[in-house]
Amino acid sequence: MPNSKPFPSNPSSWHVAVAAEAIAAGQFARCGFDVSVQYGADQPEYDLIVAQGENMLKVSVKGSQDLGWGLTQSYMRKATEISGKRADYQGAIDLWLKRHDSWTVFCLVQFGNVPIDQMPRIYLATAKEVAATLRATKGGRGDSVLNEDHTLKRGRYTGTTEKLPASWKISKDRIQELLADRDAGLSVGPRVRNLN
Repeated sequence: MPNSKPFPSNPSSWHVAVAAEAIAAGQFARCGFDVSVQYGADQPEYDLIVAQGENMLKVSVKGSQDLGWGLTQSYMRKATEISGKRADYQGAIDLWLKRHDSWTVFCLVQFGNVPIDQMPRIYLATAKEVAATLRATKGGRGDSVLNEDHTLKRGRYTGTTEKLPASWKISKDRIQELLADRDAGLSVGPRVRNLN
């Protein structure tokens, strides 16, 4: 008799991360890019390398099922200790940004409110773009969570909607834009052979 255990109501964060990386790799391949996946869990800085010709991007994939990506929470304590502020969101963003190379591109995969038979929403952004968006949240106070599309319901900024830029949505044009960006894309350049 087949196993009759029901599907879990919510996949674990590990399952979400695995699914996000696999879908991101599939979408880059679908756009005609060569995709290399890092070997081993939790490698630093990036999960995938995507290449086309002599150009490549290092891609850090972040999956979410709750309409936002928690990116700088782990830096809050240190930033607060350094600044002496009660909650130093801007300092945490600074520490997060210093940890990421300028050529790392973030692939944000959102499963929230997406039926199983549909593709998740996918966004691509540089570390600088992510940091700038985090800095602008809550009237410039900043936040540790990058929200996809969120209207604030409490506090001084009640009614304010924070939304990812439409230009971040994955497309061949967006990938080409990031490849052409000197801060994001890495150009390997022509090889020089020594004929001696």
